[in-house]
Amino acid sequence: SKGEAAAIETELLKDYRFGQQQLVEIWGQACAVAIAKAYPLSSLGKKQPTVLVICGPEQNGSIGLVCARHLRMFEYEPTIYLPKRSTQSLHQDFTVQCEKMDIPFLSYLPTEVQLINDAYNLLIDAMLGPEADCSNIKEPFSGILVTLKQVNIPIVSVDVPSGWDAEEPSQSGINPDVLISLTAPKKCAKSFSGKHFLAGRFLPYDIQKKYDLNIPEYRGTDCIIEL
Repeated sequence: SKGEAAAIETELLKDYRFGQQQLVEIWGQACAVAIAKAYPLSSLGKKQPTVLVICGPEQNGSIGLVCARHLRMFEYEPTIYLPKRSTQSLHQDFTVQCEKMDIPFLSYLPTEVQLINDAYNLLIDAMLGPEADCSNIKEPFSGILVTLKQVNIPIVSVDVPSGWDAEEPSQSGINPDVLISLTAPKKCAKSFSGKHFLAGRFLPYDIQKKYDLNIPEYRGTDCIIEL
């Protein structure tokens, strides 16, 4: 549940002394690995391995920024769209890291959907996380969701697809092709039928046991597992 996810993160930060930046880095890198597994460079249809990463102003957006940086290291060509700049220092730090790696940032998202379809192989949705109130999504995010529902290229969502309630099946959100759950799948993932990855291998065994997470066994040295 949303409450359990928040409680686990609080324990990781306070009791286990994980840092916020450390967690975001772990999740972001794992997301990039999952994307590379779902969409290898050799499988992309366009001449250039272009990827559009849409990042919100909260933690999911920070994870998207880290993901974009690692995708760049994996020889993809990410472009980032930040519809709303964050005041959080951590988010700003990750933004600077991407800028220093010469990852381009869009000043606006085209409303002409075909322009997005033509320019990118896939789209990463790191816009609204599990903490978002999907019953009261304001601009610019509500307008972006309208555009995302119309694109034809594959969408990969981080943790909770934008427009979905973390606790409930989607009624009016986007329909991603891939979902990357962080730590453990949220309740809404029960109604997701696409390719589903879990990124949470770092989770201490005591926490797994306490919350009865029943996480499947990761293979070898993999940081992700396909569910």
